[in-house]
Amino acid sequence: MANQSNGPLAGIRVLELAQIMAGPTCGMMLADMGADVVKVEKIPGGDDSRSYQEPRINGVSAPFLVLNRNKRGLALDLKKPEGRNVLLRMVKQVDVITENYRLGTMEKLGIGYDVLRSINPGLIYAAVSGYGKTGPLADKPGFDLIAQGFSGLMSITGHPGGPPAKTGNSVADINAGILACVGILAAYIHKLKTGEGQLVESSLMEAAMQQTYWQAAMFFATGVSQEMLGSAHPLTAPYQAFKTQDGYINIGGANQANWQRIADTLGHPEWKGDSRFETNSARMQNQTLLASEIETVLQHNITQHWINQFESAGVPAGPVNTIEQAFTHPQAIARDMVVETNHPSAGRIKGVGHPIKFHGSSKPEPLPAPELGQHSNEILLEFGFEEDEINALRTEGIIR
Repeated sequence: MANQSNGPLAGIRVLELAQIMAGPTCGMMLADMGADVVKVEKIPGGDDSRSYQEPRINGVSAPFLVLNRNKRGLALDLKKPEGRNVLLRMVKQVDVITENYRLGTMEKLGIGYDVLRSINPGLIYAAVSGYGKTGPLADKPGFDLIAQGFSGLMSITGHPGGPPAKTGNSVADINAGILACVGILAAYIHKLKTGEGQLVESSLMEAAMQQTYWQAAMFFATGVSQEMLGSAHPLTAPYQAFKTQDGYINIGGANQANWQRIADTLGHPEWKGDSRFETNSARMQNQTLLASEIETVLQHNITQHWINQFESAGVPAGPVNTIEQAFTHPQAIARDMVVETNHPSAGRIKGVGHPIKFHGSSKPEPLPAPELGQHSNEILLEFGFEEDEINALRTEGIIR
């Protein structure tokens, strides 16, 4: 059955030809908001993330499971004319198609945007790529690590004097998927007004570059590229992670009032009048010294003690959690950031909840990620295929 949610995107049909991370992130966001997302996977093997060996849950790839919730699965061989004909028939009845193939792949298959638009003028076609469809690097493949390095992100990530580091998560992939989702929603509003579909693009390069707003502003203003600052902020201090007796604490002294409260809480009110620390400009110029002074005090007690002290004083502060600590915290649970589904092979599994909340929409039991070709029959029946056609397609290996 299609997604039965009455979420804001209920009634919208999406064909997802994307795989691994960026495109599936987009598809899952649409599905979580109520869209009927049909994940079209290749034969054999399906989405490449199905083959990731570790970690697996009862033999099923955990990375695949976490990014394909609330989707239905159709296994289709697009390399064969019969498979492409199936897709072309389906495209007539959908609102959105997403893909993250390398530049020119869809055109070589005969299912590029121009072809699909001629069949369905209202189609919203969302393409996620490495570098975009234009420019000298348009034909290069896209990988999160490469995009982070190209965008400048790795040059500002890490501790001073250390080697370049990528962010701990796949920020280019994930943000490219989110931006594709935003673009689709904007294009859908345009379609409601005009009846016209359009091509929507996002890329890993642009998604990574978008994350450098502050650093880009500094470069445009000064002509100088920012270097690594560890957890420190490029524009204000103290605003970073500090070592305590048993771990680390983040302290947000993002304005002058908070800085004064920090000085009082740490038992050094004289810092407020110290010329080295009195203003934000002075603190930025003496950031290393300031951090050392603060850590000297903090290491006399444990993290939770200092969190209590800062919160009592009205200073933003918090722990540096592990992933386990974050997803087991009562606040994350209260905000439904952990969801559970029943998968036919993996069993009861947990995933990351949808970060956007809609009050007034029902929250039905989420669907687990599909097994390869799990819904091929029901999907094709809904799209007007006859039983004998479906049986023939299966016999010929066009669907699974």
